Amino acid sequence: MMKEGGLLQELIQKSPWFKSSDIRPYVYVRAENHIPTPGQKHNLSWFQGVEPIYKNPLSLDDLEFAEQIYFIESSAFGPANLAMPRWVFYDCAVVPGFVAGFAHRTSTLPAALKKILRHSPDLDWTPLSLFIIIPTMARGEWAAHNLCSVNSLLAPADQFYGLGFLSKAFGLWYANVETCVGMTQWASPARKLHSHYGPMEILTSYTPVHSHAETLTYRLKVNVNSWMLFFTREPDLEFLETYRPSGMFVDPKDRSSLLQLQTQLERGEGPYYLSAAQIASQGLTEPLSIYTPKRSKG
Repeated sequence: MMKEGGLLQELIQKSPWFKSSDIRPYVYVRAENHIPTPGQKHNLSWFQGVEPIYKNPLSLDDLEFAEQIYFIESSAFGPANLAMPRWVFYDCAVVPGFVAGFAHRTSTLPAALKKILRHSPDLDWTPLSLFIIIPTMARGEWAAHNLCSVNSLLAPADQFYGLGFLSKAFGLWYANVETCVGMTQWASPARKLHSHYGPMEILTSYTPVHSHAETLTYRLKVNVNSWMLFFTREPDLEFLETYRPSGMFVDPKDRSSLLQLQTQLERGEGPYYLSAAQIASQGLTEPLSIYTPKRSKG
């Protein structure tokens, strides 16, 4: 396996913006929610040595930064009727948790971004992405609430490769997250991204309590060893050593298949997992193999 330093260099080759002096990670967080020792849990050099930009949701001075976050989020999710109300953002996201992402120096903002974003020349940094993460009552567990970036608004030639993935990676690393729960729609391309942060356990396959019943609820133990595989698309040998195909499949486009799996989960069967490599290599409507843990010998 390539050493961690080599992985960082390969990452920079694929996403050169990542080490640009005009782009830095940010944390939009009230003072009481600051992580006391950020980045101490996971052995990863990607984000070390870079001081994030801090913005305060309780300060009027940082209101314009929030407005720009709102603009990205509503532009990305509005067409799917999933735009977040302002009170949800404040009450349910930034008061209990925080927002992380990357921001571009406003004075050097490319023309392609100026055309599509709400931006203010008076603001020092302009957000490019947002990842909302909220602590839960379970020890070491956080809920991934929202993730989006300007890539969904840009032409392919102007996009920042890996921006969404690295925004979530930064938030998980920064907050020392051990376990992450999250939700994504079976038909969403985001499923290909969310599955690469650790083995994806299925908590619900059919979720009518959500606005979109065809929603997958997942839980994963954060494993930074698998993060580079999002970029290289190499087999996850660690996953294959730990999990095996169960012989069962789930069809993302077939509600009866989602319901059948949901019934099995509610009967206490499982735990069941999805393979990030298979999700990455297949179309969104193709059936997926369900994996289970291998039995330990002895």
